[in-house]
Amino acid sequence: MKGGVLLAVLAALATVPLLGPPDYGMHLLITALLTALAGTGWAMMGRFGLVSFGHGAFLGVAAYTTALLWNLQGVSPWIGVPLGVAAAAGAGALLGYPCFRLRVVGHYFALVTLAAGEIVRILVTALREYTGGSLGMTPDRAPPDAAFAAMQFDKAGFWWITLAAWAAGLLAWRLLDRSMSSKALMAIAEDEDAAASIGIRVTREKLKVTLISAALAGLAGALTAQYRMYLNPESLAGLGISLQIVFGAIAGGMYSPIGPTIGALITIGLEESLRVAFGTEFTGAAAFSYGILLVLFMLFLPRGIAGLLERRRPAAPASGAAEAGGAVPAAQPPG
Repeated sequence: MKGGVLLAVLAALATVPLLGPPDYGMHLLITALLTALAGTGWAMMGRFGLVSFGHGAFLGVAAYTTALLWNLQGVSPWIGVPLGVAAAAGAGALLGYPCFRLRVVGHYFALVTLAAGEIVRILVTALREYTGGSLGMTPDRAPPDAAFAAMQFDKAGFWWITLAAWAAGLLAWRLLDRSMSSKALMAIAEDEDAAASIGIRVTREKLKVTLISAALAGLAGALTAQYRMYLNPESLAGLGISLQIVFGAIAGGMYSPIGPTIGALITIGLEESLRVAFGTEFTGAAAFSYGILLVLFMLFLPRGIAGLLERRRPAAPASGAAEAGGAVPAAQPPG
C-alpha cells in the first residue's frame, strides 16, 4: 500500500466514530485491527521462512507486563505499554538468538516457538498470586478524572489508538521492504550457507526481523488487554491465540502488507459467527475451524486472499517494468 493511499485510508477510517456506528460494530473493528497488527508482526517473520507457533507468548508478555506495572506499581499504561513492548522484544531475543546461533530452522524452530508460547501460558497460570492464574486478572479502574492517564477510553478513543498502532505496523513493513535487510532475508530463506558466504550476517538479520515481529505482536497484546480490561492466559498467551494469528496471516496473505488485515477480518467474522451459532455448546469451534481452514489455505491458496487479488490485477505495461528497472517486490515468497 503506497504512502498516499495509506494516508487517505487512515483519514477515512479516523472518521468512523464520528458516523455513530453501534458499539458492537466498533468492538468488532477494534478487535479486527488489533488482530491484524499481531498478524502483521507474525507475517514479517513468516514470509521469510521463520514460522512461529508461539507469538501468543509475545502478546502475553507485553499484556501482563503492562497490567502488572499498573496494578502493582501504579505505572501509567502510556509508559507501561512501551515497556511491555520492550519486554516482548526481549523475549523474542531470548528465544531467537540461541536458535539462530545454533541454526535451529524449519519445523524445529516452529516447535521451539510452540514450546515458548506454552511456557509463558504455564508461567502466567503458576503466578496466580499476581496474575490471577487461569481465572484471569483485571486492570484497576481509574477514577473518571484520571481515565486519560490510565488509558481507559471509550470505544472512539480506543479506535484512534488502535488505528495509529495498525498504521505503525504497516509502516514497519514498508521500511523493512525498502531496506537491504529484506533482500538479505530473502537470500537467507533460499540458502543460509550461500547467504553467509557472500557476507550476509545471518544471525543478525534473522534476529532483527524477530525483534520487530515480537514488538508488533507485543503492542497488539498490550493494547488488547487495555481495551478489554481483562487478561486471561488462554486468550493472551496460549496456543489458541497463536493459531488464530497464524491462520489470519496465511488466509489473508502473508506476502502482502494488507494480507494480515484481510485475514483478521475473516478471523473475527468467523469467530463471531461461530459464537452466535453455537454459543457455549461447542467451545472449541473456532480453534477447530482455524486448523481445518489453515490446512486448506496452505494446500490450495498458499498466498492467501491478497495473493489471489494480486493475480487478478491487470498486468503493468512492459515499458513501466523497464522504467522501474525490473525490480522484484521484497515480499515475494522464496522460490
